[in-house]
Amino acid sequence: MQAVVIEDGQLALRERPDPEPRGREVLVRVRATSVNRADLLQRAGRYPAPTGAPADVPGLEVAGEVAALGPTATGWEVGQRVMALVPGGGHAELVCVEDDQLVDVPDSLDDVTAGASMEVFATAWDALVWQAGMRAGETVLVHAVGSGVGTAAVQLCRAVGARPVGTSRTPEKLDRAAELGMVAGTVVADPAGRAAQDAVRALGEPDVVLDLVGGDYLSLDARVAAPQARIVLVGLLAGGSTDLPLGAVLAKRLVVRGTVLRSRAHHEKAAVARGFAREVVPLLADGRVAPVVEQVLPLARAADAYDLVGGNTTVGKVVLTT
Repeated sequence: MQAVVIEDGQLALRERPDPEPRGREVLVRVRATSVNRADLLQRAGRYPAPTGAPADVPGLEVAGEVAALGPTATGWEVGQRVMALVPGGGHAELVCVEDDQLVDVPDSLDDVTAGASMEVFATAWDALVWQAGMRAGETVLVHAVGSGVGTAAVQLCRAVGARPVGTSRTPEKLDRAAELGMVAGTVVADPAGRAAQDAVRALGEPDVVLDLVGGDYLSLDARVAAPQARIVLVGLLAGGSTDLPLGAVLAKRLVVRGTVLRSRAHHEKAAVARGFAREVVPLLADGRVAPVVEQVLPLARAADAYDLVGGNTTVGKVVLTT
């Protein structure tokens, strides 16, 4: 098979032996896979793959069809269309996935849509609904609202009847988020500044915050959040530390949670797959939500795809096809 391989911080398309499914593994022939921020960090040597995943082949989500079954794998048939989150190795023509972490792809989704859906919608749904308990009528603040997860979050808020507001570093991304249902947004250049606090407060006190950037945005979250708000920290693009106003955390009785998907235990990932199939796939199947796809490139142009994502000008996902 062909795979995108990290070599001295660069990407190259190389021939690798076809993986063989063992135990409950299912061999998936990849048709589409997306580039995520974690892939860029892995290329830079700042986010090593977990134990058992290929150390030099990135890629955290795939869509395709079942090519072969391991000796004890159940629940799937060769040729069946599937999608999955994987700990690594997704930027290749073939990848092995545990049978309980696969999700059936409905007929209404093409390969590109399926390949761009699971990471962003699973991340957003897990953070907003399963962890923050988002409810209809609540105001939800999404930082980096023009990102893949951000655009998914806006749509999920609207699907459950919540009120999405957001921040971005460019007005163009706010415009795209507004097209998806964001009701108000503001550009934030300096999250530690008073101007940012005033601008975000003007959007409405958030009951839930989806913080995809971290750093001083977390301090901003605590200052603008409504009493008893739930703040879920998903990313650290703005930095790994901040001056958190603990007085606000105490006085408002805030809940601050951190979360990741990639490093969770096997049973937790299986639970995410089941919940995603049950609660989110129906929304994707009937078109109530859909991933925003910025560009589709062949696997051989993975380096270009990484540059697009790293340039911070894209809205939504960049997809690679095999």
